[in-house]
Amino acid sequence: MNAVVTNQAPCKFTLFFITNWLKYILKYYCDLIINFAILQPIQNHLEYIVKFSPRLLPLFVFLASTHAYATDGYFAHGYGVKSQGIGGVGIALPQDALAAASNPAGLGLVGDRLDIGVTWFRPQRETKLENTTGGFKMFDGTYDANDTENFIIPEFGYNKQINPDVTVGVSVYGNGGMNTDYKKAIPLLGTSPAGVDLAQLFVAPTVTWKITPSNTIGASLNLAYQRFEATGLQNFDNPFFTKHPGKVTNKGHDSSTGFGLHLGWIGQINDAVTLGATYQTKTRMSKFSDYKGLFAEGGDFDIPATYGVGLAVKATPALTLAADVQRIEYSDVDSVGNSINNLLLKGNPLGSSKGPGFAWRDVTAVKIGALYAYNENLTLRAGYNHSTQPIRKSETLFNILAPGVVQDHVTLGATYVLPNNSELSFAYMHAFEEKVKGNNSIPAGFGGGEANLKMYEDSLGVAYGWRF
Repeated sequence: MNAVVTNQAPCKFTLFFITNWLKYILKYYCDLIINFAILQPIQNHLEYIVKFSPRLLPLFVFLASTHAYATDGYFAHGYGVKSQGIGGVGIALPQDALAAASNPAGLGLVGDRLDIGVTWFRPQRETKLENTTGGFKMFDGTYDANDTENFIIPEFGYNKQINPDVTVGVSVYGNGGMNTDYKKAIPLLGTSPAGVDLAQLFVAPTVTWKITPSNTIGASLNLAYQRFEATGLQNFDNPFFTKHPGKVTNKGHDSSTGFGLHLGWIGQINDAVTLGATYQTKTRMSKFSDYKGLFAEGGDFDIPATYGVGLAVKATPALTLAADVQRIEYSDVDSVGNSINNLLLKGNPLGSSKGPGFAWRDVTAVKIGALYAYNENLTLRAGYNHSTQPIRKSETLFNILAPGVVQDHVTLGATYVLPNNSELSFAYMHAFEEKVKGNNSIPAGFGGGEANLKMYEDSLGVAYGWRF
């Protein structure tokens, strides 16, 4: 027994030493980033940031290559593991250095801290075709889109209090994405297995200012990187359907960069009530040149604007209740919002200025959650998220590629405080199975019939936080 104890002590010391060494190394380099990549450049070299930042974004892809995030449309239901565990709430309830993703002003209230986490995400996607080929049912059947079904999504945040009223930080996170990977070809679309892979990464340097003791404003410069691939769409890769033959399908991954602005406010109304509001501009992206024959406007795929409001109420010293309402303007992006009728009835081919898209509606997401401090070391979270349906029953054909139909999510989360001002957080999310059954969804020109979509999702996240 003594030998066992003797062996454990060096192991514990070694683990303690490695953990603390890693923390201080991360903090050292984050301080360098804040000082030399944010503060000094903002003061002296703003033009170089604008010019060269998009070129640096691909270096972050290995940190946050976000695939398959289809919850509130194709946006994530929440940003940061803590927010994910409370239904995605975050506009008036900042909890970590990822808070800028929900509301930039939130970084003004979380102090000096570093957060790093990872989420395992598993969507289950399926399409069922019925009454195809003029009722002869030649293409009828169930098509499984889960040849790739497990995804790892990292996150990172760092925040530093410059003085009592000003903070500077950076949040790196997956804004959203979509993935389908069908196990076989869908004859309505092409001759090889169909699918898409869309991934969007945001790097958001953020500044906050406490303008009064109870009001904080914040601004993030969203530096965006996205990549995309499409396969199995050979039926559309010809002059009858596209403006740019040869630029529709099976071109491998293409990438684009861009930037936008995210503004936020948080106000403490009294000791119990906090309000928040946020607006994120449309993120203007460069075009996917390899897919200029697929997306409208020659490969344009901007990231939609969003806005929202939030409320947090400290019901008791231990219990906080919170809610957000968020609006995502998918229909304002032509490649997402345009109807297939632009092709069939108006003669606008794929890739043209009025070319067809997925005909998504704007989405309103309502998020509610509760946070309970069980004791000084353990905090528990639970939440619910409901989003309106972006996909129309008459437009399911193209959405075989992007079946973002889930609407209702339940979440659980917890944080346990560790020694040395550090903490470990967990979050679980289940998006209930949702179906959209087509209604005149396969046009007569494609043989008629219906395309029915189905999806459900699970995710499990873990994050390490350090207050310094």
